[in-house]
Amino acid sequence: MQKRTLIIRFATIFILFILFIVAIVWRILYIQYWDDTNWLEVGDRYESHNDTIMPQRGSILADDGTELAVSAPKYYIRWDSKVEYLHLKKDSIFLSKVDSLADSLAYYFPQKKAEEHKRGLMKAFKDGNRNYKVLDSAVNFKQMEQIRNLPIFRLGKIRGGLKIEKSFNREHPYGILARRTIGDIYGSTSKGSSGLELYYDKELTGTLGIDIVETFETEVMNEVHIDAISGYDILTTINTHIQDIAQAQLKSTVERMNADWGCCIIMEVKTGEIKAIANLGLNKDGFYNERENYAVHRVEPGSTFKTMALMAALDEGKIKLTDSIDTNNGVWIYTDPKHPIKDSHALKPRVVTVKQAFAASSNIALAKITTRAFDHKPEKYVRKLESMGVVDSLQFEIPGTNEPLIRIPKDKETLARMAFGYYVEMPPVNILTFYNAIANDGRMMKPYLVKALQHNGQNIKTFGPKTIHSSICSKSTIADIKECLEAVVWDNEYGTASRTNWGTKKAQSDIVHIAGKTGTARILKNGIYDNNNHRITFCGYFPMEKPQYTCLFMVHYPKVPKDAGMDCGSAVRAIAQKVMAQDQMIPISNLYLPEDSTMLPPIKRGMNKSVRTATKGTQVPVKLSDDEWIRINENYEAEPLIVTKTEVPNVVGMGAKDAIYAIEQTGMIAQIKGVGRVRTQSIPPGTAAKKGHIVILELN
Repeated sequence: MQKRTLIIRFATIFILFILFIVAIVWRILYIQYWDDTNWLEVGDRYESHNDTIMPQRGSILADDGTELAVSAPKYYIRWDSKVEYLHLKKDSIFLSKVDSLADSLAYYFPQKKAEEHKRGLMKAFKDGNRNYKVLDSAVNFKQMEQIRNLPIFRLGKIRGGLKIEKSFNREHPYGILARRTIGDIYGSTSKGSSGLELYYDKELTGTLGIDIVETFETEVMNEVHIDAISGYDILTTINTHIQDIAQAQLKSTVERMNADWGCCIIMEVKTGEIKAIANLGLNKDGFYNERENYAVHRVEPGSTFKTMALMAALDEGKIKLTDSIDTNNGVWIYTDPKHPIKDSHALKPRVVTVKQAFAASSNIALAKITTRAFDHKPEKYVRKLESMGVVDSLQFEIPGTNEPLIRIPKDKETLARMAFGYYVEMPPVNILTFYNAIANDGRMMKPYLVKALQHNGQNIKTFGPKTIHSSICSKSTIADIKECLEAVVWDNEYGTASRTNWGTKKAQSDIVHIAGKTGTARILKNGIYDNNNHRITFCGYFPMEKPQYTCLFMVHYPKVPKDAGMDCGSAVRAIAQKVMAQDQMIPISNLYLPEDSTMLPPIKRGMNKSVRTATKGTQVPVKLSDDEWIRINENYEAEPLIVTKTEVPNVVGMGAKDAIYAIEQTGMIAQIKGVGRVRTQSIPPGTAAKKGHIVILELN
C-alpha cells in the first residue's frame, strides 16, 4: 500500500513537471510566432541612452597664470524627434509648440527664418529623425542655456528629445606666441600632437565621464551619472612679456634678413627656468610662423663652441689667457695643404694674446690651442667636454629634443676643426644651458618649462630648479672664460660683438652690460660646406656684473650680408634692454625717452586702468581722466571713448584683452587673430550688436 502511494506521488510530480515544460515551450513558441508584434512594441518603448562625457582638457598657463592654451566648451544641438512623449495624441505636444519653438530659434539665431526652422523640425518629426541637427554650427554656453529653455526643449532629453553634445575648442589667446613650445592637438580628438601638449598629454587629458539613462515609455527606470574629471592645468615658466619681446625681435630680424628660420631662447640664470622660446620659419606663402621647434634640433654650433674648447684647455692647465699665439696672417696649414684653416680676416699684429684671439674669434688660434693640448690623446678632449656637461642629455620637456653629438675625432684635422664648431652638433637649448652655467659661476642648471601641475588652482605636483653639475670647471677657469666673453663685447679693437669700424654698436649697451660669444657656421649641403650659406648666432648673458638671464639668438641662412655680432648681438642687446626694463631693473624711460628724443611712444586705446598700468613708471607726461574707456590724443591727454552694449564698439588700436572685453559687453563673441594691437574688426563700429554673432579681430 505504501509502495503504491509512492508510485502515484512520483507519477503525479513527473506529469506536472512535463506539463510545466510543455507550457514553457508553448509560451516561447507563442511569443515567437503569434505574439511577437506585441512584445516588439513593448521593446520599442524601452530605451537605453549611453553617453560618454568628454572631460575638459587642462589649460597651459604662463608663469603668472595667464592662459596660453585653453579648451573652450562648445555645444552642438541635436533633437530626437521619436521620443514617446511628443507623439502622445491626447496632448499633441509637438504640434502645439512647434511654431513657438521655430520663432524662438529665429530670434536667437537669425541666420535662418522661423519658417525654415519649422520646416526642418516638421520634416524631422515626420521622418522620425533621432539626431536632427537643430543648428548648423556650435553654440557657446550662454546660447546653450537659452536653448534649454525654449518650448519643447525645456522638457529635457527624455520627454522633449533635446540632445546637447559638448565638445571643446583648443584656443590660444596669445596667437602664435610660444606656439611650438605649447604645441598642438590632433583636430577635435583632444590628444596632444606636439610640444607640451604631447609631453604632458596624459596629465592634460582628464578622465571620461558617463551618462546612462534607461526609460520605459516616458518613465525613467534607471539612471547612472558619473561626472568627467577635467585634466590638470600646466603652469609653465614662460613669461608672456619676455616671450613677446623675444618673438617680436626675432620676427623683425628674420624678416629683415630674409632668413630660412630663426630661434631665440631666454633662460633665468639661477633657476634654469625658460622664460621665452621663440621659433620662426619661412612658409611657402612668404610669411614667418612657428612651424618647427628649432631650439631643440641639433646643429653645428660654429664659433660658439670655441668657448667650450678654450675652457677645456684652460681647465687642463694647457694655456693661459696672457699667452701669445701666432694667427699666421689668417691662413694656417695644419695637416692638409689643400684645406688650410682660415680666419675670416687676418689679425694685426699677427701675434696676439689668447684673450685677444678669442675676442676676435680666430679659428686658427683655437685650433692651435686645442691640438697642442689634446692631439696626443683626442679621446681625452671628448672626455673633458663630457665632464664639463657639454654632451649632457637635458631631458627637456619638448618631444623630439635632440641630444648633442660629439664623437672622438678620427684624425688631427678633425680635432682641429672641432675647436671652432665643426664635426660636432648641439641643439641651441644645450648651447644656452652651457653659457648659462658660465653666468651662474659654473653651476649648470637643468632648463625646464613647467613649474607645476594644478587642479582647480591647487598645485598637485611641483617642479623646481635642478642642478646638473655643481661645477663644470674650476673657479679660476670660470673667471677666465667670463673675462673672454666680456672682451667679445667690450674690446673695441678685437671684439666681434663690440663695434663696427665706423663706430656702430653691436651688442654693446650703455643701459645693460652684456657678455657673450658670436658664432658663424657654414651650412653643410650634400656633404659640402657652402661658403655662401651660413648660420649666425650670439649667445650671452646680462647684466654681466650680476647675471639674471642668458639669451641665445640664432638665424639660419640669411639672404643678405650678415654679421653675427651686428645682427644677432644687436638683437640680444635690444632684448636685454626691454627685459630689464620690464623687470624694473632699469627705468623704462631709458628705452623710449632718450635725452635727445623729440618723439613720444604711442599708447593703445582701451580701459582706463589698462592705460594707467601701461604708463606707470614710464615718465611719459600723460594726463589721465576718470572715464572708464579712454584714448590718448596727440597732446597726451585722455579723451573718453564711447562703449555701449547695443552697438559694436570701435576697438581698433586696443590691445587684445581690452578689445575682447569691450566686444563681449555687447553679448557678441570676439575671435582674435595675431598678436599686438587691433588693426581691423570684421563688423564695423556703430553696427547694431547681435548677441552670439562673432567679431573677428585682426591684430598686428
